[in-house]
Amino acid sequence: MSKYIINVPVATIWTSYDSPRSIDQKAVSNPTDIKGWLSSLNYETRLELCNANLIQSQLLYGQELLMLDEKEEYYHIIALTQSSSKDERGYPGWIPKNQVAEVENWDITNGAIVIVQNNISTLSSKDGVPITELSFQTILPFLESKENVVMVKLPNGEVGQLKRGDVTVIDSWNDVTKGSGEDIVSSGEKFLDLPYLWGGMSGFGMDCSGFSYTMCKANGYIIPRDATDQAKEGKEIAIHSIKPGDLLFFAYEEGKGKIHHVGIYYGEDKLLHSPKTGRDIEILPMKDTIYEKELCVARRYWLKDGE
Repeated sequence: MSKYIINVPVATIWTSYDSPRSIDQKAVSNPTDIKGWLSSLNYETRLELCNANLIQSQLLYGQELLMLDEKEEYYHIIALTQSSSKDERGYPGWIPKNQVAEVENWDITNGAIVIVQNNISTLSSKDGVPITELSFQTILPFLESKENVVMVKLPNGEVGQLKRGDVTVIDSWNDVTKGSGEDIVSSGEKFLDLPYLWGGMSGFGMDCSGFSYTMCKANGYIIPRDATDQAKEGKEIAIHSIKPGDLLFFAYEEGKGKIHHVGIYYGEDKLLHSPKTGRDIEILPMKDTIYEKELCVARRYWLKDGE
């Protein structure tokens, strides 16, 4: 049976089929130009992605989606790997048809896989000609190893290659090593100074919950997509007992209102997080900041030794 697979490095999930603006053309084309798109956005046009509710999330190259419907040049889809209270099946939204391939015999949940570990890694053709750049945590079916590269299956049916030093090869997703809280922190440190992107889920830009989701995923834990959902799962931890790698949640009205932000506890009363439009991923001392006042919930998704 055929499956619908993302066929661009990063596919943005739009709120509606008519959400993309003219300035977003590089993000909805195939091939995409994510770097070019982001560099074309100023503070106001980046902020509008959030304030006008234009973007929901993103999917990476090779990820499967559930196709619900279509309108004009867009598919109404469910992101199956991103659980959400918006839909019990996964995260809903709209993706351009030209960024989706209908593929037979595609499976990254069983069998050997290749996981990109660099923030951004170059995908080349089987002959070594650069094709595009892939994000951290892109997963593709493994074919074989050759000297300093690994050969992978691509959604378009072709064979590509990635540098061995940029990836991890494992027998199946079930064999991903479960990391510690410190491992989650270490994964996040690689992205210091990466600009915030509303709805972002890739090495090109992440939002607050996209950052926590991706760092947990990199360590073998699949958690909900949005902060409000993340705050309801995992293991609840008393604020005075938090450890590095725990997720910290922040709410309006000095912690009594609606949750609006999530970050990773770094240790030493510091927060590792993707703050907001116009700011970069940072490590921030929380003392005497709004975050100290708004901290309301802590959740642990990682396992301690022996658990």
